[in-house]
Amino acid sequence: MASIYAGRRRKHAIVMALCIAAAVFGLAFLLLILGALLWHGLWGLTPAVFTEMTPPPGGSGGLLNAIVGSLIMTVLGVAVGAPVGMLAGTYMAEYGRYSRLTMFVRFINDILLSAPSIMIGLFIYEVLVVRMGHFSGLAGAMALAVIVVPVVVRTTEDMLLLVPGPLREAAAALGLPRSYVIIRIAYRAARAGLITGVLLAVARISGETAPLLFTALNNQFWSTDLGAPMASLPAVIFQFALSPYKDWQQLAWTGALIITFAVLTLSVLARVLARQRVTQ
Repeated sequence: MASIYAGRRRKHAIVMALCIAAAVFGLAFLLLILGALLWHGLWGLTPAVFTEMTPPPGGSGGLLNAIVGSLIMTVLGVAVGAPVGMLAGTYMAEYGRYSRLTMFVRFINDILLSAPSIMIGLFIYEVLVVRMGHFSGLAGAMALAVIVVPVVVRTTEDMLLLVPGPLREAAAALGLPRSYVIIRIAYRAARAGLITGVLLAVARISGETAPLLFTALNNQFWSTDLGAPMASLPAVIFQFALSPYKDWQQLAWTGALIITFAVLTLSVLARVLARQRVTQ
């Protein structure tokens, strides 16, 4: 018996060492990326970045139009995609858990989760841009909404399935209709997970470039018209990073820093708020 336990301890020590080494390896590269963003991006982080438009080559300017365009398309994409995803996930977890339709939707959802975002951009290009005859911010927002849907569907279904069945049974025993059981019991119990799912969707679409190049294109000037081409931070970063101009490259680093820390800050705040609501 002692030899068996000694062998298990050796295996446990080896596996733990490998896990720690893998974690250190991943964290090291993450710190390198964040360090590079801070080193290159902080030099260009000035008030002009948030108050001036993207400049021509050799000129001075900022990223105001790109930041506003990204916010508009991201908010609209989440506003369209998140409710659709939550309703679909709710049906799959609460009403049709074992139905054939749920199995079919889950299969299609898994395909969409793994589909390259450029394919979604091409799809929206064919469906909206070609028929409208021009690029537009609306097409960009719809492309982001399509990316949001499968992420929210998966997280909503998973979080609702984790809610204990006796909670639903107790609410039903009190005479609550099924819709009230879902809204007042299941949603509240899974609230932190649902918020996390929406945040994952926001993080997923915040840095998407390829779908926006096929739909919203870009715009060097100020524009909030959803029917016209619209600037976005990922598209501007892509354009400026590949340019030979030092001032554009500096703005690209600064834009990447803004996206990274905006998503990080949003995630931390949402986790804190969700934890406070759960404890109340």
